[in-house]
Amino acid sequence: MKIRYDMTGIGFHKALAVFAVCLGFLSGGCEKYLNEPSDKSLAIITSLDDLQALFDHQSMTIGPNSHLVSADNYYLLDNGWESLSYEQDQRLYTWAESDVFRPNVNDWEGLYTRIYRANTVLEHLPDIERTENNQAKWDDIRGQALFFRALSFLDAVQIWSVAYDASTAQTDTGIPLRLEADFNAPSVRASVQQTYDRIISDLQDAIPLLPVAPVAKVRPSKPAAYGLLARTYLWMRNYPNALRYADSCLMLNSELIDYNELNASANFPMPRHNVEVIFERGSPAGQVLAQSRARIPESIYGSFDDDDLRRMLFFRQQADGLMAFRGSYFGSASLHTGVTTDEMYLMRAECLARDNNVKESMQDMNVLLETRWRRDEFVPFTAASAEEALLFVLEERRKQLLFRGLRWMDIKRLNKEGADISLTRTVKGQTYTLPANSPRFALPLPDDLLVYFR
Repeated sequence: MKIRYDMTGIGFHKALAVFAVCLGFLSGGCEKYLNEPSDKSLAIITSLDDLQALFDHQSMTIGPNSHLVSADNYYLLDNGWESLSYEQDQRLYTWAESDVFRPNVNDWEGLYTRIYRANTVLEHLPDIERTENNQAKWDDIRGQALFFRALSFLDAVQIWSVAYDASTAQTDTGIPLRLEADFNAPSVRASVQQTYDRIISDLQDAIPLLPVAPVAKVRPSKPAAYGLLARTYLWMRNYPNALRYADSCLMLNSELIDYNELNASANFPMPRHNVEVIFERGSPAGQVLAQSRARIPESIYGSFDDDDLRRMLFFRQQADGLMAFRGSYFGSASLHTGVTTDEMYLMRAECLARDNNVKESMQDMNVLLETRWRRDEFVPFTAASAEEALLFVLEERRKQLLFRGLRWMDIKRLNKEGADISLTRTVKGQTYTLPANSPRFALPLPDDLLVYFR
């Protein structure tokens, strides 16, 4: 069967955008819009290359940023906050209870557009015969589709749901699990448990299909899927499985950058596509997180030792004397939120500490930190107990993984374990507080979607 899409004109892209807003919740509300005829030429999808092209579009490796904006890695001065062009960005910064997303162009639209692409490939892949000659490519494309869908679901549950709690996950509200490309299929928000179950299922199905070494780091791979599965289990606080899959990832790729070899005079010292990047994805800094506005709290900057190269490489002093972040593994102002080996070392070390394996936990930490420290100044770290090791690992995780899109869920999961992390921001003399375990850690849906969930 030949599937026709308007790939070159307004129709296909309009359909994607409308899908993200409408999500098929009502068959009538979007029907007229979706049925508008296009006067552009149609492209016919008949090959694996056609399907691969859907994933090779740059939009597939652009991540959300509302969780980055909401986390406590930075702050805005009053003039920075006032200069934001959109009121929604100002409201997101202060954790408002509504109207924090711009209509149509927001994280929800982006994530569900990528889910739509993944479902499109999964539905049309069986129309192309799997043969002896194409089976590796056929399997790879299916694995990519499952990976991208799982990644988008994991992003969405981090942003719009509460932290995973095994005692309440069956009733906590998750996200819509769109598993088909049909615009008119009804959608409801699944439970948090159903959401994580689907993410795990997709990733487990993807792992045997994906290559160990992809042709480019913007394509999913077996170690990337292991890493994402480890991240999923970490967020569920299922530490034995997080350990298992972080270890599986590192068995395939354990390379680290020696920060001594980096050029500290570069605008962005971390080279793009460096050896630690397993799967590359960038999240736009946008106006809120731009270097011209976002400032690093002294509590973070001051936590780096003078002989810790990250103190110099991650930050740049601005004209106002305050620090801005420049340590993105994307090699630019975009923030890297993909899968990396340093994340895997920190994850494995955390899980080992939680399993009372202090020696191996600290071994992982010293392997990592020796590459972050000035040559000849590094002295291996030790811990006298599992509790001390865990505290050390979490402190280093906080420092190493700045602006990686992980802090928001780290706060949520650690608060479930009694960390009691509350967030506070001050704007024009008014203080805004997000108490630990507040339901507002699940961000409000875009306002133009609320009608579908009443």
